[in-house]
Amino acid sequence: KTTMRSVLLLACVLGLTSLVSANELIPHNETNSGCSTCGGASYTDISSACSRYSGWSQSCCECIAQHESGGNYHACNVNSNGSTDVGLWQVNSMNWASCNSGNPPCDISSNLQCAIKVFNWGGNTWKYWSTCGGCGCCGSR
Repeated sequence: KTTMRSVLLLACVLGLTSLVSANELIPHNETNSGCSTCGGASYTDISSACSRYSGWSQSCCECIAQHESGGNYHACNVNSNGSTDVGLWQVNSMNWASCNSGNPPCDISSNLQCAIKVFNWGGNTWKYWSTCGGCGCCGSR
């Protein structure tokens, strides 16, 4: 019971709000639908952004970012629980205090730093991204 509660609490704290099966990928927030936290859409080269950190798999990073934001580093989504995901890697607002002084990480550099922290919290894996299963990267660097 205690282990299960801990797992559920960790999932809530990290803002995991949806599960995607290993066979499907849902591009989440390419158009900023219903959210203006970071301003209008602004696109970047995902490969270049992912290569700024060498501690993860380039291919997993590219797949996650592609399916989370479509390369829109201003991508934004308001979740059903009221939290907000922003940026290339869709960092959840529940994490902003721990990675960006409570501010939305709307630029590539701050979103990258937050994504690295979430990646590290997941044991240097992508398991805290809802798209990791479809990318085949949940247990991967």
